[in-house]
Amino acid sequence: MVRTRVGYTGGKKLNPTYYSLGDHTETLQIDYDPTVITYDELLAIFWSSHNPTRRTWSQQYKAAIFVHNERQQRQAERSKSAISEEKTGRFFNRKIHTEIIPASTFYLAENYHHKYLLQHSPQIWAEIREIYGKPSDWINSTAAARLNGYVGGYGTLSQLEEEIELLGLSAAGQKQLRKLVRRFGK
Repeated sequence: MVRTRVGYTGGKKLNPTYYSLGDHTETLQIDYDPTVITYDELLAIFWSSHNPTRRTWSQQYKAAIFVHNERQQRQAERSKSAISEEKTGRFFNRKIHTEIIPASTFYLAENYHHKYLLQHSPQIWAEIREIYGKPSDWINSTAAARLNGYVGGYGTLSQLEEEIELLGLSAAGQKQLRKLVRRFGK
């Protein structure tokens, strides 16, 4: 991933906030390098990361893919069809409720929603705040996005070792991150 940011989209209200969301849905915006991971690979991760057979119980927490062009629309529809037509597996013979919707204006969520998992690792979070003085800098940081994933248990120790020197942490921060990845990494 190049960058991940959380926010709100899909509605008509201008400048929504968590406490004044209007008709928007909480979303994750992903910037990625298609030479490293394809859109189809991202879709596969998306489908495996949630239960698309669960009915939406509110606009705020709707399960949806927000597509930006016709190519993404076709790929998302094709991936949705593929899982709904499976003859075995966890989605077999169940209705898929996840929606595919044209993207609209994306509004960033409040700062405290970003890099949420990273914020719960005090030592690493303190280093990130020191490295990136302004919230907009750590919100938009590739390194902070990568660290948030590792702290959340997404990634292996061998993956981390390939890039740990590029993430900007001190020796103590690196040690703490390795400890977390050993405990929670996949």
